[in-house]
Amino acid sequence: MASVTLKGNPVQLEGKLVEVGAKAPDFNGTAKDLSSKSLKDYNGKVKILVSVPSLDTSVCAMETKKFHERATKLDGIVTLVVSGDLPFAMNRFCTMEGLDSPNLVTLSQFRDFSFSKAYGTHIADGGLKGLSARAVFVVDKDDTIQYVELVPEIASEPNYEAAIGAAKKLV
Repeated sequence: MASVTLKGNPVQLEGKLVEVGAKAPDFNGTAKDLSSKSLKDYNGKVKILVSVPSLDTSVCAMETKKFHERATKLDGIVTLVVSGDLPFAMNRFCTMEGLDSPNLVTLSQFRDFSFSKAYGTHIADGGLKGLSARAVFVVDKDDTIQYVELVPEIASEPNYEAAIGAAKKLV
């Protein structure tokens, strides 16, 4: 069981963090139109999977905006932002922030936690129990994991350049 911190306090995660070279686990998420989506819906594309606790926090909001600015302009790459927010809240956030690229998809875990549990980011204790820790995964067109970053401090941002650089090499 991995752990991260939240403002310096230890937070335990359920499961085992996926590793580079492993087959990316499939998962279910709910899109803004309430349709069910899975990894298979993005076959043939390079995927940046961005795991955040909630878009209602400043770091998660900033992270989503930065991935929108930097990654959605790249052909052949789709960025999937997965959080515990309701699809309505995620849609409202994207609308208010002008995040309207088809290459940035928000997916909610409110119906099931298959993403965070399969990828090893499911928070097992503390105030954020049931949400996902902050992490970034880059998955190639054949659904093999090529990059993993579990951000050690939930309140910190990931390494955008490393994640996007890893994705660009796969297109």
